[in-house]
Amino acid sequence: MEKSEFRKNAEDMIYLTACAINGITPKQERINTLDMPKLFEVCQNHILTACTAYALESVGIKGNDFSQAKEKAIRKNILLDAERAKVLRRLEDEKIWYMPLKGAIMKDWYPKLGMRQMSDNDILCDGEKRADIKALMLDMGFTCEHYGENNDDAYFKPPVCNFEMHNELFTGGHIGKLHSYYDDVKSRLIKDKNNGYGYHFSDEDFYIYITAHEYKHFTSCGTGVRSLLDTYIFMRRFKASLDLDYIAKELERLDIADFERDNRELAMKVFSLKPLTDAEKQLLDYYILSGVYGTLDNRVKNDMKYRVNGSKLGYLRYRLFPPADYVRASVPWAKKSRLLLPAAYVYRFFRGASVNRKGVKKQLKQIGKK
Repeated sequence: MEKSEFRKNAEDMIYLTACAINGITPKQERINTLDMPKLFEVCQNHILTACTAYALESVGIKGNDFSQAKEKAIRKNILLDAERAKVLRRLEDEKIWYMPLKGAIMKDWYPKLGMRQMSDNDILCDGEKRADIKALMLDMGFTCEHYGENNDDAYFKPPVCNFEMHNELFTGGHIGKLHSYYDDVKSRLIKDKNNGYGYHFSDEDFYIYITAHEYKHFTSCGTGVRSLLDTYIFMRRFKASLDLDYIAKELERLDIADFERDNRELAMKVFSLKPLTDAEKQLLDYYILSGVYGTLDNRVKNDMKYRVNGSKLGYLRYRLFPPADYVRASVPWAKKSRLLLPAAYVYRFFRGASVNRKGVKKQLKQIGKK
């Protein structure tokens, strides 16, 4: 799909999503201009198909790909909820502290079931119990997709239960101060009242975290329109009760205050269907063309912008010899001793050459275009 065509269908997706979450009936003249197959493709790209389906059904458009995707989203949310409850009970039994993250919490703030589609369940757990967590997940019938890499371990149980068990929220390889700010994350958590080992963020710290999480994606491969929708949903629900001074102070500590302001203001205008400035249209374009998982082109551009000040030579040097914190994040056994760091650089190089050969070639092509 051409970029201009993608944008047009993304604008229709945003309009319908705004109608769905605000209880507005879409205008018939707008409905008449929809290209349903291409709209569906864009919605799938941004994981906003269920929201769009609710808007379409409000004007009598049912029984199509959108309705089927909505029903699948509802079933998946129910299955993930049930499986998460079982996992948390096992963590309780094993006396391992935990905290569900992001979508597992936010989905309940959307107006209707399934509107906030779930890709997986993210749970922050005691990083010192990583091996114990793997053992209990395997015992529960999950298969391990990856273990001991970066800051999470991934597990899957058919038909749709993807779980990411995080030992920390950010790594030293992420841009900015995210890792250092959340290094002692447990000190920022509040103990749940209705269980033995569960924790949660305050509303303010939850907002700071989801903003930091989106900043991580925004400055890497990019992030899609759903992240703006999450911000809109959160602010609509909690803004009147938030300690905004505390949030502002912490955002300054993280060096993401400008990002948060731009992200929040854009989200509130987009999903209130208010006109945008030229600068806001350009920013929205970045979200639209990123899709929910971002793009390699964004990754190269952002690495050059945020890490090496636009230098091609600096980018190549960064890719071959990244900072030590980045290497330790991607090769966890290098954390055991500084003496292991040289071996980790060699291991990382050959792993990238053998496992991610195509990705490396693509990045080299992208940098050649800059």
